[in-house]
Parts: sequence; C-alpha cells; structure tokens
Amino acid sequence: MSAPAAKVSKKELNSNHDGADETSEKEQQEAIEHIDEVQNEIDRLNEQASEEILKVEQKYNKLRQPFFQKRSELIAKIPNFWVTTFVNHPQVSALLGEEDEEALHYLTRVEVTEFEDIKSGYRIDFYFDENPYFENKVLSKEFHLNESGDPSSKSTEIKWKSGKDLTKRSSQTQNKASRKRQHEEPESFFTWFTDHSDAGADELGEVIKDDIWPNPLQYYLVRVELNCL
Repeated sequence: MSAPAAKVSKKELNSNHDGADETSEKEQQEAIEHIDEVQNEIDRLNEQASEEILKVEQKYNKLRQPFFQKRSELIAKIPNFWVTTFVNHPQVSALLGEEDEEALHYLTRVEVTEFEDIKSGYRIDFYFDENPYFENKVLSKEFHLNESGDPSSKSTEIKWKSGKDLTKRSSQTQNKASRKRQHEEPESFFTWFTDHSDAGADELGEVIKDDIWPNPLQYYLVRVELNCL
C-alpha cells in the first residue's frame, strides 16, 4: 500500500494562498507598467504617422490642383451644373428653398482650397454670373483653426439688391405662413454665410469640402440618369 498523503493544515493553505495573491498582484502591476510603456510607443508612432500623413496630403493636394482646374473648365461648359449637384445632394437640398434654387442657377463655379497647413483650415469660393439677387461676383467662407485649436469662420458680406435679401424674405415668409403650411421652408441657404456660431461643426462646409468637392459629378449625374429612365 502507498503511504497516506500528508495532511496540510489550514494555516499552511492560507499562507500559500496569500503568497500567490502577492505574486499575482506584483505580476499585474508589472504588466500594467509594461502596457503603459508599450502604449507610449504606440502613441509616439501614431503622432509620427499623423505628421507623415499630413506631408503626403500636402504633396497630393498640390498634384491635384491642375486636375481641379481642368475639371472646373469642363464643368463651365455644362449649364446649371452646380445647382443640379446641390439639389441632388440629400443634405444640401434639405437647406434649399425655391428662391435659393433660383439664385443658385447663376452659380458658375465652386472651388475648395485647403490652406497649406491643412490642419489650419480651408476656404470655399462660389462664383456667380450677374444676377437679380446680389452684387457680388464671388461669395466665400473660410474656416480656421488657431494654434490652440479653437475654430472660427469668416465670410463675404453679401451685397443684396433692393428687396432681394433672401435671408430676410425667408424669415418673414415663415412668420406669416407657418400656420397655413403643412411644413415650413428651410432657412435660406445664404444664411450659412452669416452663421459663425459653431465653426467647428459646420455641417454644410464639411459636406461641400469632403463629399461634393472630391467628386461633384456623381451628384450631378443623379438627375441625368433619372431623365434617361
């Protein structure tokens, strides 16, 4: 027969358990410290990557400019290209009243320019033919980030012709007719040029810069495709 197993006292069991806990806590603490060291390396690489990505973006922004210019020249041959593009875009069209659309029929060119330091902001320029609404040939809105990261914006003052201020007309029309209509017209698209309340979250500016400007043709063609059906 084999010898009976030695009995282990409760005191010895507790002592072993406490020792294991101490070892486990020490190992965990060491693991946490190592994780922190590794995370610092990851953060350093992420920061380095951001700097490299910025350099690449700046490089390719310059390379894209001749193609943007060529595209603008070709778009100029298509009547109502930009108003059609805006009307076909779901987010932009939601901001357009009927008179906004009429005014945008005189829009001949749109340009988005990112500043050389891309992180510092961008500008959107709207070029218009002579029209019955305002005197300006160009309307612009700029978005800036200062060194501390605070956003701001500024824009062209629209020189409205007598009785043609769409921003005031939109407000007056809504006040008079809101009870009679099932739904209200949106605020005028042109109020965007005077709205600087939240430059860091300007949805229209971001949509034009990041969605429409890279490929406006895809939205213009929506109307063309529908007409061909």
